[in-house]
Amino acid sequence: MTELQLTLSPEQSADNQFIKKQIAKNLDIETNDISEFKIIRKSIDARGRIPLVIMQLRVFINENTDKHIYQEPFNYRNVSNKKEVIIIGAGPAGLFAALRLIELGFCPIIVERGKNVKERKVDVANISKNKELNEESNLCFGEGGAGTFSDGKLYSRSNKRGNTNRIIEIFHYHGAKDEILYEAHPHIGTDILSVVVTNIRKTILECGGQILFSAKVTDILIENGKAKGVRLADNRVLKSDYVILATGHSARDIYRLLQEKNIAIQAKGFAMGIRVEHPQELINHIQYKGYKSEFLPAASYNLTSQVDGRGVYSFCMCPGGMIVPSATERGQVVVNGMSSSARNSPFANSGIVVELHPKDFTEFHQYGELCGVYFQQQLEHLAYASNGGQNQKAPAQRLTDFIRGRLSADIHKSSYLPGIVSSPIHFWLPKLIGDSLREGFRVFDKKMKGFVTSEAIILGVESRTSSPVRIPRHKDTLQHIQIQGLYPCGEGAGYSGGITSSAIDGQRVAEQISFIDNEKNR
Repeated sequence: MTELQLTLSPEQSADNQFIKKQIAKNLDIETNDISEFKIIRKSIDARGRIPLVIMQLRVFINENTDKHIYQEPFNYRNVSNKKEVIIIGAGPAGLFAALRLIELGFCPIIVERGKNVKERKVDVANISKNKELNEESNLCFGEGGAGTFSDGKLYSRSNKRGNTNRIIEIFHYHGAKDEILYEAHPHIGTDILSVVVTNIRKTILECGGQILFSAKVTDILIENGKAKGVRLADNRVLKSDYVILATGHSARDIYRLLQEKNIAIQAKGFAMGIRVEHPQELINHIQYKGYKSEFLPAASYNLTSQVDGRGVYSFCMCPGGMIVPSATERGQVVVNGMSSSARNSPFANSGIVVELHPKDFTEFHQYGELCGVYFQQQLEHLAYASNGGQNQKAPAQRLTDFIRGRLSADIHKSSYLPGIVSSPIHFWLPKLIGDSLREGFRVFDKKMKGFVTSEAIILGVESRTSSPVRIPRHKDTLQHIQIQGLYPCGEGAGYSGGITSSAIDGQRVAEQISFIDNEKNR
């Protein structure tokens, strides 16, 4: 077995026979000597006139090959009679905490306010048909969390926060495609994510863990500064000395509960803005410099700028994707993006957001550490009011009209299924955000000439980029700074951003619980 790197055209990279000949040529062997080759890394270099595909290959020469071998075996065992750990939330942090707890010999009990994936899809479809929003089962709440209905990006390969490759292998083990093992910018896609999340649930249940759906936590039980369990909306009480708080960034009722119980929380910075949508063909033309090939993926972009010392950047860019309604309360309009694994929609969309800080929310300082939450809510209600109260129809405007400060007389078709309404977003968006966005778009158009065009539209508002609250925890034990046995975790607690980092944080918390429990029992 040996490894080598090939630089190919898009067409060549899709031809296995050509690749085999190039391998033989580079290694000075016959093609018949090649038992198999596997891609271990693949990326696209689009800097030149013709995009190039860089492939790192593992080549097996005159030897038998097996299916993918994981770095470490998975030790998912029967834990039905083991010590129970309560996990609030079935998003990436909660699910991956549960999987790691099983490996460490604990029985996870997940309580999720939303529904399982299959039932959740029905509620999500109803939103897209512009019917009533289910406040407990939607694009944010339910099995898999907000990530289930996203592009499913697994971009980070950094090991600063944990073993990213291990997380990717767990996704693969539970049904994600082989491509995530080698793509430079791996993504799963919402269609495959639903299958993967269902398979993770099966693993947890088969090992003796429990998952309670439609189980909303209304109180965290605390005695003498120690977590003792949770109370549910139906008044059921679950007891455990270990409670993982992995609710995601939209569980505002949990933040309010903590504030009411005088459990420390902290206001933190986050970002808000709009979602911009272009024809995917236009983004392909810009990024691939006019080169067309059916073997090139839908092009993406990653844009950043500084406007008066404040970051303006693209967020959750979805090539070949669609814009989706992500509100969690009636009387709100919130937008986000998602893509299928094929990324085959004719549209490209991305959040374009502005960096905000607690000091920006002076008019909401009476709410203390929740000032950012109330700022978010105000803008989401404003977006709803600007559509004339037409359920989940989103306010929209041509990008060029937004920059020039004028109402759009007509608007292009959008991927946003509930529908759009022409709105003067430039007028009602807070000045701080609007001015920063306009200048940011001018900068982006210089980086990607043609980005600012009348073919692009913006929809409002993109407000759920991350949590506006951090739930403080000890650096080493990962327990809340006041409450022993309470473990703030994942994006909702302010310690991750996205699927992979949330999953890593969930596993870290599980490991700390195991370590502390072992110390107690020595």
